Amino acid sequence: MTPRTLTCQVSEVEDLTPDVFRVTLEGRAEAVAHAPGQYLELKLDDATWVPFSIANAHGGDGIIELHIQHWPERENSARLRELVQVAERLTLRLPGGDCVLDPDSSRPLLLVAAGTGFAQMKAIIEAALHADPEREIELWWAAREHRDLYLERLPREWAETHDNLRFHVVTEVMPEEPVAGERILAHRGRIDQALAEGLDDVSGHDVYLSGSPGMVYACVDVLASLGLSPSRVFSDVFAYAPRDPIVPTAGSLVREARS
Repeated sequence: MTPRTLTCQVSEVEDLTPDVFRVTLEGRAEAVAHAPGQYLELKLDDATWVPFSIANAHGGDGIIELHIQHWPERENSARLRELVQVAERLTLRLPGGDCVLDPDSSRPLLLVAAGTGFAQMKAIIEAALHADPEREIELWWAAREHRDLYLERLPREWAETHDNLRFHVVTEVMPEEPVAGERILAHRGRIDQALAEGLDDVSGHDVYLSGSPGMVYACVDVLASLGLSPSRVFSDVFAYAPRDPIVPTAGSLVREARS
């Protein structure tokens, strides 16, 4: 799709946690069309455009959902928070990004997100479940503390209503209350460590990752030792912070440690 610039109405701003808020926008359905996993850029001023993953699959209703992390100490974040609270309309440029759900693949999905990287995975899961409700999906969502999983009720609902979907909660700090539920698993530590301990063979999966470059490449290195196919791994990080090679071709650290 060719990127286009448009103006959308701000229909709702909702605090999900003290640090994360959701913005719902409305525009012409054909104008906001996008593939699941793509992002948009929001205009702060003539020289500043800020990228955000689109948190919903395109449904033909003209709705765009964004999950925005608020960093009070960062100037652009404070300006953005003020803007969405007072503006009735926002200028957007979309769609962008090639980290999208492959419509021709039926391979099991392994989705790995940190923080608001969940927004991108939410759109991908919505589209995948709509296309094939029986497709195998594993979502790993990492945060420092359990309370930082700002929309946890949604993946819990997916896991409870779909036998083929499992939700992995990954936190660096031990939760105050045990994490439990139907097809819901808890892990403590860094996300790359949790993947190393919790997975075996990923050679048959399509893998999508969303987070910082350091987090994404740490996970890629672990998954490479578990059979990750270089042609079946996707992340926006590969475009804006590339490395060579993206997927290591030598070594099997996890398997060596287990043997």
